Amino acid sequence: MGEGVDPTQMCQRLVDKVAQSKQLMAITDPDLLVLFEDWLEELEEEIIALGKAYGPLDPGTLAKRTGLSMRGSIFLLSKLNREKKL
Repeated sequence: MGEGVDPTQMCQRLVDKVAQSKQLMAITDPDLLVLFEDWLEELEEEIIALGKAYGPLDPGTLAKRTGLSMRGSIFLLSKLNREKKL
């Protein structure tokens, strides 16, 4: 006992993160949001090009090639795979 994840805590953390995201969106400058979206789109294009040039990428390799964190690499690879862009 005592092992594993408490679903109640996990749900509460998720609700807290959503609330925090909504708060951040309320104070975010729309121009800054556009810049972020442009940067993310360029980064995704770079990742797609790397995948075409070198074949399937693992998160560690992607992190080294782009300077992303491991979590960022995992997120973007998952997103692009889910969208069937890789």
